[in-house]
Amino acid sequence: MSQAAKIRVLVVDDSALMRQVLVEILTGDDQIEVVGTASDPFVAREKILRLKPDVLTLDVEMPRMDGLSFLEKLMRAHPMPVLMISSLTEKDCDTTVRALELGAIDYLTKPKLDVQSGTMQQAEEIVRKVKMAAQARVQRRHAAAAQAAGGNRTVSSTIPRSNSLSFRKTHQVIAVGASTGGTEALVHFLTALPADAPGIAIVQHMPAGFTRSFAGRLDSLCKVRVREAQDGDCVLAGHVLLAPGNFHMELRRSGAETVARVFTSDPVNHVRPSVDVLFHSCAQELGANALGVILTGMGSDGARGLLEMRQAGSHTLAQDEASCVVFGMPKEAIALGGAEQITSLDNMANAVLRLLHQQ
Repeated sequence: MSQAAKIRVLVVDDSALMRQVLVEILTGDDQIEVVGTASDPFVAREKILRLKPDVLTLDVEMPRMDGLSFLEKLMRAHPMPVLMISSLTEKDCDTTVRALELGAIDYLTKPKLDVQSGTMQQAEEIVRKVKMAAQARVQRRHAAAAQAAGGNRTVSSTIPRSNSLSFRKTHQVIAVGASTGGTEALVHFLTALPADAPGIAIVQHMPAGFTRSFAGRLDSLCKVRVREAQDGDCVLAGHVLLAPGNFHMELRRSGAETVARVFTSDPVNHVRPSVDVLFHSCAQELGANALGVILTGMGSDGARGLLEMRQAGSHTLAQDEASCVVFGMPKEAIALGGAEQITSLDNMANAVLRLLHQQ
């Protein structure tokens, strides 16, 4: 798509009011063209083939076929950038997390009251997310997501077999940052790690409500144990702490232990939780005992922190452009010189474990 071409959007929602509001918002931007609307996935399927949109906005709850089932079929047959529309109920959080794992680029939270005025207040965010989705690299459903339903993945045979003994005797910590596309990337990365991998701390850009659901989803798929972090949690081998939405997380040394500090303060890089907050604390507190990984995501959060980690003696890795949904955060980290290695998502777990063994 050339720079002059408008972003072609198809709006899929069973609510006529929601379709009308979204069309009004999107057509108000001179870089976006709404090529059509659909009230359910069956109508949407026909219009996708005929109108060839660049981006799809997709409701979760719809008649005849729910948005999740449609998304799964779409990503296998005709992958394209999808922005999910979701409410913030526990059920909808679970569904949206699963949708992101299946390949949706991002999500929009529906207002609970006064849908019309509430959605209009989100106009700027809606336009921004549609434009971001149009830039994303979308492929057919990743192998990790396809295998996840069948159980835990087997660790690659190229990973040293002795890792199960060595990791329990170290104070090593893996710090990971991700944003757009990170839900699927984290599934792929974490399911490739052994059950006794070093302790892991993750910041994934997500709002409050979604991170608990996402942690539960990861825990059901991975050999390592995953949960939403609480203030004072120890970072332990075989366990993963996920920063809760709307809270920063940093790591601190406390005697022989590494402890998570979960707190609220001003956003950093316009986000909370911030990857830079986590990485900065690792550089200050852990040095060579930490390893930093920056995955797919829009923006630059984590780039400076990864550089600080490398300067403090940490091994650092960035996901390569070809395997990123959005090559933003890794690109900025690489440009600053923060990435010791650049590797594909498929090879990330192998690369991390090998570097830890070298230490």
